[in-house]
Amino acid sequence: MFWSTLSQTLLPYINTCRWFAGKARQQMGCSVPTVHTLPLPDGDVAYLLILEAAYADGVPENYLLPLSFIREPTTQQVADIPEKGRITDALIGGQHGLLIDAIYDERFRAALFTNIYESQTLPQTNGQLAFRRGKGLDESDGSLSSRVLPVDSSNSAMTFGEKYFMKLYRKLFRETNPEVDMVAFLTDESDFAHIPAFGGSIIWQRSHTDPLDRADITLGMVQRMVPNDKDSWAQTGDYLNDFLYAVPQRLFAIREDVFEKVELLGRRTGEMHCALYKPGSDPAFAPEPFTDDYREFLIRRFEDLLERRYALLIDNYTKLDEQAQRLAWVFMEAKEMIDAFVADFRARPLDSLRIRIHGDYHLGQVLATHNDFVLIDFEGEPESTITERKIKHSPLKDVAGMIRSYHYAVSAKLFNSAETDGLHPDHLQRVSDRWFYLIRDTFLHAYFDTFGTPHPLFKNNHETNYLLMIYLLEKAVYELGYEISYRPSWVKIPLKGIIDVVREIEKIRLDDGDITPSVPMLQTGLLN
Repeated sequence: MFWSTLSQTLLPYINTCRWFAGKARQQMGCSVPTVHTLPLPDGDVAYLLILEAAYADGVPENYLLPLSFIREPTTQQVADIPEKGRITDALIGGQHGLLIDAIYDERFRAALFTNIYESQTLPQTNGQLAFRRGKGLDESDGSLSSRVLPVDSSNSAMTFGEKYFMKLYRKLFRETNPEVDMVAFLTDESDFAHIPAFGGSIIWQRSHTDPLDRADITLGMVQRMVPNDKDSWAQTGDYLNDFLYAVPQRLFAIREDVFEKVELLGRRTGEMHCALYKPGSDPAFAPEPFTDDYREFLIRRFEDLLERRYALLIDNYTKLDEQAQRLAWVFMEAKEMIDAFVADFRARPLDSLRIRIHGDYHLGQVLATHNDFVLIDFEGEPESTITERKIKHSPLKDVAGMIRSYHYAVSAKLFNSAETDGLHPDHLQRVSDRWFYLIRDTFLHAYFDTFGTPHPLFKNNHETNYLLMIYLLEKAVYELGYEISYRPSWVKIPLKGIIDVVREIEKIRLDDGDITPSVPMLQTGLLN
């Protein structure tokens, strides 16, 4: 009865929280189907509520809300809790007090960390809470001071001893979080050291009567904190400043240390994929071939994406600048060639393999340390379902993401800076292309050198290039939708990426000897 009554208070409260994603939907109510208990160091108890938010349309969503009760709080205790952490005054067990989000209770944070350190399993009414300790947690760190990081995001973040970082997942999914799976695998099953090491996790292992509803649910993860200067997007922007200032002087200059950094990132990316290639490992990570089911999944997703982007481009064509219009026209004229390329993917023999990958790999997911890189955020594509994020792909999907990120870095810098305002767009395009092709090739050479030749993940150079074009095309077409909707002046960036891929597709057709008269060649004359 208490939790049922409290749920009426919780709905308006969670609508004030950054992590609640249902604010824009028509809400029908909030219930508390599951309550876990967590003993605190002083003998008190905290509660981990599993909230179910119901909506007029669509499926309900589940959220984690940990609660702690501060009995007869002093004025100072209340002042130490930010307003967003105070839920309501309450009377529990005959005592007045303040019900708060438990992350702001040091006792709760200590209990989470201690249970992970000791790898405890706590039985609950529905299943159990399993606290798993990883290799990244040092033996001597059983008790550390903690604090909540003052950031509003889709999850909650805490630090312990300024050495470990704990992420408490708020929106829950009916299976384990791919980020935890990936970080734990790389830390515990490989020697790859260029990630924040896995320190532990909190998993709700359910005992539901329905066998289809027993999947484990991830509630939190601990990782080592990594000192860093900035992410690689910002670092690349710094390097591009030197290049940018030289362009109006008709100078082309790239510092040698830029190439060294790009080569290093190429090697680290290759090392990550080598670490994820584990034949005979857990089926969730074992390499797989390009099955018919996988091909159909990728083709369905790409064809749907392509159809929506063509429609969006036609509807917004007149809003584009002249250069973007020319690129858009070539893209639309290449539709038959792209369709033929996608159809070929359905039946072409492929001997390369698929593995678990980062899934959302770009410069913003790489932290630049003093002289190296650390790869972060293994949750996968934000707009994909949790199940889709665990699908195995060729590691070239990650490679394509990084290549597109470098293309964005130089294009955004040159086309949106005061220093280049007076330069002709076609000249800027040529200059940015030169920078990008040099950086792209540097990254790719370092990446493939890391694997050596041959490697089971990549059958041969011809097949590798073919697969890279598949993922580059998918990525650039995906980007196109965002730019048309939100940044029309940037539409030329993904369009140029698409045209570059289509040029390569044309070369593949020529190499294959597959010149079908009904499929026209690329109309590059339209760019003039």
